[in-house]
Amino acid sequence: MSSQQAPQLVFTAEELDLLGRSADALSAYMGKPVLAEVIDAGETGFEWVVFGVPLDIQDDPGDHVLVQIGGDGAKLIGNTGGMIIADGDVFDCEYLWAIQLSDLEGVRFIKVNQEGEEIAWTENLRDILPFIMNDEPAADDDPDDDSYDDDDDRDDDIYGSDFDPPRTLH
Repeated sequence: MSSQQAPQLVFTAEELDLLGRSADALSAYMGKPVLAEVIDAGETGFEWVVFGVPLDIQDDPGDHVLVQIGGDGAKLIGNTGGMIIADGDVFDCEYLWAIQLSDLEGVRFIKVNQEGEEIAWTENLRDILPFIMNDEPAADDDPDDDSYDDDDDRDDDIYGSDFDPPRTLH
């Protein structure tokens, strides 16, 4: 009788794309590179991804929870915050969080904070990401749609009769 091992838990291409786009959005939001590395399932039986910000020269490593990202064979996702990274480059980074895959019923993703505590469990990856990633295009603005009525009361005494209040975009 042959023993069968349970299949390793790995991210789908769509999940990897979403995680990479999350790293890119974080880079833009924080104004500094955010790296995301997928850690192979070989040792644990499940893949996980770690997010970190490379330390700057003036950063004191003692002030941060550290993780090394990169190295030979590293699987970085996203656009690496605009950094040019050569094969084998390793970066000391401030650990932001990790997301690991799970085989628990009703739980595919587990988010792990800086203290190593599991802080969120979900079947939907979007539920634990810091930004709402939406693949749907934004609605077109209708230039003929005024969001205010020209007869609205305006305080002409303060602003003058030529004051045109800002319009709310939809």
